[in-house]
Amino acid sequence: MKSKKAFEIASVLLMSLLSLIFTAPMLIVLMNSFKGRFYISDMPFSPPTAETFSGIENYAGGIAKTGFISAFGYSMFITLFSVAAIILFTSMTAWYISRVKSAASNILYYAFVFSMIVPFQMVMFTMSKVANVLRLDNPLGIIFIYLGFGSGLSVFMFSGFVKAIPLEIEEAATIDGCTPIEAFFQVVFPVLRPTAVTIAILNAMWIWNDYLLPNLVIGNRYKTIPIAVQYLRGGYGSRDMGAMMAMLVLAILPIIIFYLSCQKHIIKGVLSGAVKG
Repeated sequence: MKSKKAFEIASVLLMSLLSLIFTAPMLIVLMNSFKGRFYISDMPFSPPTAETFSGIENYAGGIAKTGFISAFGYSMFITLFSVAAIILFTSMTAWYISRVKSAASNILYYAFVFSMIVPFQMVMFTMSKVANVLRLDNPLGIIFIYLGFGSGLSVFMFSGFVKAIPLEIEEAATIDGCTPIEAFFQVVFPVLRPTAVTIAILNAMWIWNDYLLPNLVIGNRYKTIPIAVQYLRGGYGSRDMGAMMAMLVLAILPIIIFYLSCQKHIIKGVLSGAVKG
């Protein structure tokens, strides 16, 4: 018993240390966002003092310089609708692939799986040209591009979960008069909720923080937050570190709130599934 208790204490201490290591960069960014720009490089790890504290000056200056409000709106629009499109279409695709056994569905499944191993750098210039030709170089059009790039992993994850759902519950819904589409949305999709939340978190974090794809497709006309933050870099390597730290805090805050709010749904879904099993 003593060895078991010592192991538990050591595990807690180790996990606490790892948590501190992982959260330290965010705490440093938060701390430096309230310091004057000239003190950040000299004293990056020291907390703000009466001399170095700048209040909300960095936040106000960063919002004014980057056009943060409009960038936040574009990022929110693109992220929300991209994630919604990915969850809706990939869940239906995975359901079709898992339920319809044919050569076409197998080819479709492996095509999605293969898309996960293709590096983005291999297709980015061709993709940007195609997006320009098809007039997808705008906040609405980039949603379809994110749907394409996010489909591989999402279909793969949904397919594994759909295969674990008993076919009998769909047959029972069909006997009760449901069409296949009604059976999916009323029976299958509610069961997929834990996986859907997981996929939503993964894709939201990726799309919200993505810099390269929006920079290639929509450029400076519709600045998202990662693109707007880059405008704090001046010529000859100069940069407003205070405003940049403040904008980074505002950029990561929504995604942290989203993750923490969805985490309980994942745990709840896993526990309910374990009890029912």
